[in-house]
Parts: sequence; structure tokens; C-alpha cells
Amino acid sequence: MSFKTILTVTEPGMSDGDLHLAAGLCEEVGAHLAVLVVVLAAPPPVGEFAAIVSEDWLKERQADEKALKKTTAAVSAFLAGRALSADTVSAYPEASWADETIGRRARYADITIVGPEVLAGETLKSKVIEGALFSSGKPLLLVPQGSRPTLKPKCVMVAWDSRLESSRALRESLDMLICADEVHLVLVDPVEGETHHGAEPGADAAAYLARHGVKVTVDRLPSANRSVADVLRQHAIDVAADLLVMGAYGHSRLRERIFGGVTKSMVEDPSLPVLMAR
Repeated sequence: MSFKTILTVTEPGMSDGDLHLAAGLCEEVGAHLAVLVVVLAAPPPVGEFAAIVSEDWLKERQADEKALKKTTAAVSAFLAGRALSADTVSAYPEASWADETIGRRARYADITIVGPEVLAGETLKSKVIEGALFSSGKPLLLVPQGSRPTLKPKCVMVAWDSRLESSRALRESLDMLICADEVHLVLVDPVEGETHHGAEPGADAAAYLARHGVKVTVDRLPSANRSVADVLRQHAIDVAADLLVMGAYGHSRLRERIFGGVTKSMVEDPSLPVLMAR
């Protein structure tokens, strides 16, 4: 799909680095930039000590609201200084439902950008990623520190495992794939069979892409006792990929957290810009 509205999320205390990055991507494709400024509120005190701490809690909320207002004004001023279509809104949700708040806002964008500063954190990072993937129906783009993100990549690597999540990621990135000079459809330890990759692993997906005019190559790779994530990272280096496209959370979030998985590994250590969809 084409990207006409791009969302990014920030909070008080962050620099404007992620904003610069998102604004640059909007300028690259002529998109509108939507900025959500978030402060995660502490839950109200409960139990026998509630009366004692309630005054401090109220003071904390007042300080949060003041910081939120100040940051929102600073973001609006930053955007006003650029020749860019943009808007800024703010939210003050409790941490327990912040992902829902972010996800609802992401429904009105084509993609959510998660820049290096958000990726370097923990709480806001998880809320933005889970909100975008589970509550918006839209993709997100992880941009690690030191990378050169673009929404017009020349070389794209697609991690394909024939699951619904991979199919969704393929469709969400189709416009970029059509415009790319080369697309590598990568299968790690593919399994033949009707319920897996078919008689010729990767052939059906490659044919689908080729009908859209995508210049696609199928790369079937052995894991050789390495993790799938490590195989993908190395192959991205080998083919000089600008972008990795992949489905997210083929397993449940709980299973990923306990046992690990490709999504978890890529979220924790993306070596290049990664477009994820679910």
C-alpha cells in the first residue's frame, strides 16, 4: 500500500531525533505526519496506604500533565518550522492500556514508525509495538540506530514462512516491492507439503509477486544450527538489503516472551530497518 499518513510516538524527555527521522520519511513520499505525545500515568493508589500516598500521586499527575502539555507544544513548534503536513495530539493513559490508546491512533495512519530512541527504551517501546501490531491492523517500521531508513528501498528482503502474518506483511509492503530493484524472498529450512510451503517452497509466493511486476528471487537457506533471526540478519548483509519485511508474532505473545522467537529477536536487535505486519 502507499503511505499517505505516517504515525510516530514520543514522550517528554526524548530528543527530536525520532521526529526528524519520521518527518524525513514523510517528505520522501509526500505523506502527512501524525505525532502522538504520550505520558504513561501511574495507576491510582489502592489498599491501606492509599490515603497516605494519594497526595503524592496527585502531585505526580499534575507534573505529568504539565510535562505533556509542554512537550506537545514543543512538538507543534517543531512541525510548524517544516514545510510538512502534520498534526499533533496527546494522550495520558495508564500503562496497562497504553497499547490500546496507541493502537487506536495508529488505525488512522498507514504505518507507525518506531525510531531509535523509542527502540532504546523499554516501556514505551513495548506499548508502541504491541499497540500498532495488535490494535491497529496496520504495519510498523522499526528503525535501529545507525541505519538509513527509506520508504523507497532498492533492495528488499522478505522473510517468508507461508503463514498468515507473512502474507499480510507481503501485501502491506507490495508498493515498495514493486518499485524495488531487487526483492529476495527468503525461506529458512522450508518444509515441502500442502500445509507448509507446497511442492516447491517459495514458488507460489514468487509467482504472486511476479504477477505484480516484482523482480523477485527465491533464496532457500539452511539454518545450520543457527537461529532463524541470525540467518536473516546475515543474509540481509550478504544481499545488502535496505529493508527486511516480515510477519510478526506467528506464535502468541506469551510464547514469544517465554521461549523467544523471530519477532522477539528482531524487536530486541534489529540490524536494519524492519517492516512488520500481523
